[in-house]
Amino acid sequence: MKALPKEARRHHASFAETSSSAPSHKVLVIDVGGTNVKILAGGETEPRKFPSGSALTPREMVRQIRQLARDWTYDAIVLGYPGAVIDGRPAAEPKNLGIGWTTFDFQKAFGCPVKIINDAAMQAVGSYEGGRMLFLGLGTGLGSALITDGVLIPMELAHLRYKKGRTYEDYVGRRGLKRLGKKKWRRAVQDVMTSLKQALLADYVVVGGGNAKHLTKSPDWVRLGNNHNAFTGGFRLWESLWDQRPTCLIRAAHAVNGSKKPKTE
Repeated sequence: MKALPKEARRHHASFAETSSSAPSHKVLVIDVGGTNVKILAGGETEPRKFPSGSALTPREMVRQIRQLARDWTYDAIVLGYPGAVIDGRPAAEPKNLGIGWTTFDFQKAFGCPVKIINDAAMQAVGSYEGGRMLFLGLGTGLGSALITDGVLIPMELAHLRYKKGRTYEDYVGRRGLKRLGKKKWRRAVQDVMTSLKQALLADYVVVGGGNAKHLTKSPDWVRLGNNHNAFTGGFRLWESLWDQRPTCLIRAAHAVNGSKKPKTE
């Protein structure tokens, strides 16, 4: 896998610099997808990955991550999970992985603090540039999150009915791409982006995920994201646990933990 692009490295370096006065945690960010699990530790520049898929259980994932990151040091984890997360725990089993995720004790398995957030929300935090942003992740399924004036709102739009008895995910996820072909799939993506932008009053839409590369022309309110932004989001989220400024980052972190919004001056 290629090293982090320049912009992601800048945010990555910023994390290390701004955290110097905070408790000294070295963070490992895990991005769990339906095709691959990708990881990156603080201080490293090149992510690593291994295949996921319908047979991957959380216990097997932990085993492979320990092996893959055996020469990295870390003492805290931010885990991007491909499904709904409530009160810091997976709320339902993922549709594209194995079973056992909702009851698994990740903190015990890894032996360190683990903060879990929806994977699309994590990438949204890493992509955010202000205002009211809708993030759509075009991967195995459809990830979604909204950030409005610095407040993170994880969403689950994928399984809402779209048309002909099918869901949004059925049209713009991997199954839709295979069924429709690229030309019709692109039209479906354009229609979904436009409808959701209007419904949620978004200023702009960031499109990420592995299948975003298949898009060609898009309106000027669409920005192509980068999967590396998931790592940027993970580092921002952990940093915000110690940062007392009333920014998107601190509010996003409290959304991850399911706690009350912090007091700000």
